[in-house]
Formats: sequence, C-alpha cells, structure tokens
Amino acid sequence: MSDVVVKVEDVEVAFSVGRIGRRSSILGVAGVSFEVRRGETFAIVGESGSGKTTLARAINRLRPVSRGAITFEGRRIESLDRQAMKPLRRRMSMMFQDPVGSLSPRMTVGDLVAEPYRIHGLERRNIQEETARLLSLVGLSQDFAHRYPHQLSGGQARRVGVARAIALDPVLVIADEPTAGLDVSVQGEVLNLLNDLRERLGLAMVIITHNLHVVRHVADRMAVMYLGRFVETGETEAIFDAPAHPYTAALLSANPEPDPDTARDRISLPAEVPSLLARPEGCEFHTRCPWVRDICKTTPPPCSSVEHRVLTCHFPLARGERPPERTG
Repeated sequence: MSDVVVKVEDVEVAFSVGRIGRRSSILGVAGVSFEVRRGETFAIVGESGSGKTTLARAINRLRPVSRGAITFEGRRIESLDRQAMKPLRRRMSMMFQDPVGSLSPRMTVGDLVAEPYRIHGLERRNIQEETARLLSLVGLSQDFAHRYPHQLSGGQARRVGVARAIALDPVLVIADEPTAGLDVSVQGEVLNLLNDLRERLGLAMVIITHNLHVVRHVADRMAVMYLGRFVETGETEAIFDAPAHPYTAALLSANPEPDPDTARDRISLPAEVPSLLARPEGCEFHTRCPWVRDICKTTPPPCSSVEHRVLTCHFPLARGERPPERTG
C-alpha cells in the first residue's frame, strides 16, 4: 500500500467576480501540485492573499476545484459530492485560523471535543472516556470539559481545536495558521504538541502559515506560494539554507533570527502584490523582483529542478547571491 496520503495534481480554484451581467473568473489557485506522505509535515508559506487558505480548503473539498485532481488514500475526490465526502472526512480534518472564534460559544469544551462523534453517528462510543482521552492527549485536564470557549486562553482554545481535529483518528490534518494570535512561548508549546502527535499517531500534516519560524520547527518539506502558484518546493532545511527563488530569498531575509551572526541582510520588495485581476505577463513576480531581466517581463519561467527542489525562475539564485545595485 502506498504511503502517500494526499496527492494534488495541477489543481486550479477559480472565483467568480464582478457585477451581474458582467462577471468573470480569477484563479485563486493556479496549477498547484504536491503530495504528502504518512508521518510527514508539508508547509505552504507566502504572503496574505497568496492562495494558501484557498488551497487548504480545496484539499478537503470545502471549496470546489475547477481543474486538476486530488487523490486521498488512493481515491480521486475532487468531484465527490457532500454525501460521498462525509465518510472520508473521518480520515481528514482541518484546524481553522481563529482558535477561539472557530469554537461555538454555546457549547462546553466537552461537547466541542465530542461533536465529531455525533456528526458521524458514533455516539455508541463512551463519549466521556473519549473526551477525557483526547483532552489528555493535548495536555488539558478533565476539568476543562466543563468550561466554555470564553473561559479559555488562546493556547488552551488551540489545544481544544487540536483535540477536535484528532478525535476520529484521521490520517491527514490540515492546520491553517496554527499559531495565529498566540504569544511566542505558547506558539512553541502548540508546535511541540503538533510534532508529538504527528509522531505518536503517524499523521500526515499540511501546515498553512506565513510564519517562517513555524515552518522551520515542524515541516519536513515546504512550498512557497505567490499569486496562487508554487514558486519553490523542496526540503525545508535546504531551502532555508540556500533559497533559489528571489521571492523565497526575500521572505527568508525578512525572517527575524535570534542569532544576529546568522541573520540575512534584508531584501526589500518594491511595489505591491499584483491583483489577481491583472496578473503580470511573463514571470508574475517580475514587478517586484530585485533580479528582474528583460525575459522575465515577457516569458513565463519554466518549471525546473535545481539541487533537489522544484522552482519556476529563469535565473535561479546562487548560494548567498545578493540583489544587484540599483542605478538611477
């Protein structure tokens, strides 16, 4: 049996925009491919609006796919309807961005953790025992079962969200900004928890984030996303050590480092992120790229393999390469 849990092939997600009678579509995700194996964490990073959350929702069919294939545990799922997807949702789960806002304020923690069993008709299980087991797995005492979301800290609410996510013994967990809104010390606790559960339960995980510290702490492999496309994909440490795409290099240069001797010089990105309604011709990053050349403005870059990673760039960066001096 293959250890590939989810495989995404050339997936596109389109949105309809405009007024009635003059509507058009834009691509929020534009031809993305990757796969995640059992026990592996795959991170997707990029600026806000790059398409990360849209892709996450497409993977578990919370958003329809306009083109491409999604295979989950060997089964094509991109065209399945809601009824056909329901049994598969026991095998995949999603953690949403807002740790407190994603929990119903009218339900106790115990009811929230037990809700997946009721949704899937599994009330025959000893719900009280299952709730206690799940709370213990995420480092919360049984006393928390009687609390309401407003009585939780951000870190505690996130742990409740993790407990809900693993309730039905999934093989895939998709975590959208799992440390959003948390203090730095609490972020570390949550990341350690996710790492521990991945190892103990053999989970495949997809982490959606713009926090590069999260990526380096938890991800085996990562993809950098820009305007709905992956521009660089590979092993996390290799990319952090020597980014090959200019966009990746700029993101990493802006990432604070605790050791000043290892910090990169900041690479500034001029201009704003282009609108999806007016994608640039050629390389879509050329309007902001410090290394831009004439061909970048007219010709889309090929997808190539460089040092065990995949990227789309006409002129991949050499290790430690700095932007040319600006003139004028």
